[in-house]
Amino acid sequence: MTPAGLERFVEAQATVIDTAMEELRAGRKETHWMWFVFPQLYGLGRSRKAQKYGIVDLHEARLYLEHPLLGHRLHECFRLVLQHPDRRADDIFGTVDAMKFRSCATLFDRASATPNSVFHSALKHFYGGKADLETVRLL
Repeated sequence: MTPAGLERFVEAQATVIDTAMEELRAGRKETHWMWFVFPQLYGLGRSRKAQKYGIVDLHEARLYLEHPLLGHRLHECFRLVLQHPDRRADDIFGTVDAMKFRSCATLFDRASATPNSVFHSALKHFYGGKADLETVRLL
């Protein structure tokens, strides 16, 4: 996998990233962008979008984190979610997308070289520090 393969995310985010960040600032996801703003491991989702935007392995996840635009946006989006310590992930995302958020946090926590990253903080705050077991199994 090369960074060029990550262009699918850059293209998908181009028209919605501002809206996604506004919704995260407000503490409530309203529109449809979860697959490419908070990607999860390939194989977890069955939909066409889940497959298109699935991260294939830890190597691609690390490339995503190292990408100057995507890595920055992912960190910023996690920081925006963490600005709502009084809310549950289900309240911010809805039940299904809260599961995707947990999967994303698990994947990038495993891929990150930074201890106590925003991904680790999200798992700790919203899920009692418990990783998504299916993501761990597939890794």
